[in-house]
Amino acid sequence: MKEIYINIPLFKNETKNSFEIEVEGSLAFIDYKILNNQVALVHTEVSKALEGRGIAAALVEKTLNYLKEKNKSILPFCPYVFSYIKKHPEWKPIVSKQFNGYNKL
Repeated sequence: MKEIYINIPLFKNETKNSFEIEVEGSLAFIDYKILNNQVALVHTEVSKALEGRGIAAALVEKTLNYLKEKNKSILPFCPYVFSYIKKHPEWKPIVSKQFNGYNKL
């Protein structure tokens, strides 16, 4: 994660089922669903004004840290989250072994 994003807080918006960070007045978020006590990460979105600055990666890392601290296993359905974990295999232990793409990580 880029150092400039370290102190930006992650907000778990339970009303919208999303993990969110705010950067320069714009929201970046990951939508999630709870499936059999696992957290399915289904969609990541960063506004066009913020694209290409490492914000999505910071959001994913903050979200994964939060879920690891809560001892949750994840289902990375979002292609961006899946790709992030594939590039950072240290996160594979929190992926549910029941996830269909587990062996591709």
